[in-house]
Amino acid sequence: QVQLVESGGGLVQAGDSLRLSCVASVRTFSTLTMGWFCQFPGKERKLVAAMAWGSGTPLYPDSVKGRFTISRDNAKNTVYLQADNLGPEDTAVYYCAAQPWLALSRRTRPGEFKSWGQGTQVTVSS
Repeated sequence: QVQLVESGGGLVQAGDSLRLSCVASVRTFSTLTMGWFCQFPGKERKLVAAMAWGSGTPLYPDSVKGRFTISRDNAKNTVYLQADNLGPEDTAVYYCAAQPWLALSRRTRPGEFKSWGQGTQVTVSS
């Protein structure tokens, strides 16, 4: 498994932005498909952004398109989530996940990722 450490969460006001970071302890970061998931209390984790290994093609659900942007720096073993125009509905714990060689699709599920970070809390006040 890959060790993942997230950072960048916090308390912001509605309309603000945050950039989350996730550093992976691995020698072959470029072969990892990376994902960001959010989890609301009592709910399952859901995908908010993912980026495929190799081509770096991003995937977003419709709920965050135009507000969230995923990017990666393979030289730094880091994936980022830029979250703009945040609202109270975005309040959740955000997790970084990784899986080697995973192909992304609209049906990509949390269970397809085997390595997870510890999560970082994002709280958006109205």
